[in-house]
Amino acid sequence: MTLTFGPFRPIVTLLVAVWVIHLVNLLTGGLLMPLGLEPRILRGLDGVLAAPFLHANFSHLLSNTAGLAVLGVLICLQSRRAFWRVTACIILVGGAATWLLARSGLHVGASGLVFGYFGYLVMRGWVERTPAAVMVALLVAITYSGLLYGILPSQKGISWEGHLCGFLAGMLAARWRVHLTPDKAV
Repeated sequence: MTLTFGPFRPIVTLLVAVWVIHLVNLLTGGLLMPLGLEPRILRGLDGVLAAPFLHANFSHLLSNTAGLAVLGVLICLQSRRAFWRVTACIILVGGAATWLLARSGLHVGASGLVFGYFGYLVMRGWVERTPAAVMVALLVAITYSGLLYGILPSQKGISWEGHLCGFLAGMLAARWRVHLTPDKAV
């Protein structure tokens, strides 16, 4: 029996990767944590790609998993290609901006990606103005409006800079319409 997830395979793949990497990190005593993003330090550049896959603990991982799953599914409904392009844009642009602008310290977690998906889905409604995109944008904006508090410098130990940079990168992804090239094959 083959397990298939159809259009949701990309988000399932991403979530499995995040969880497997967390378990490997846990089993190795945190060996992967130095790969986190350290702003304005050359060795910290690895974190642009690695930080979304690293989490401080299970609570941190669980808090990101739900947002990734729900918002990721909404992007997967467009297409697989849209999901991967939006995800790459948020990780690269949001991560680079965080590396350039954030305060010193180790920044890890997929919350920048969650905020990026949020920003993308809301901005997509504004950019496309199709009934479906606007409805999704309104639903996401209403349901996840509490996320906006996360882009403010309010809690110690929380990378509000990563949240803000991810959010803005998601908005840029929608503005740049990185999702417009249709899938050739699904």
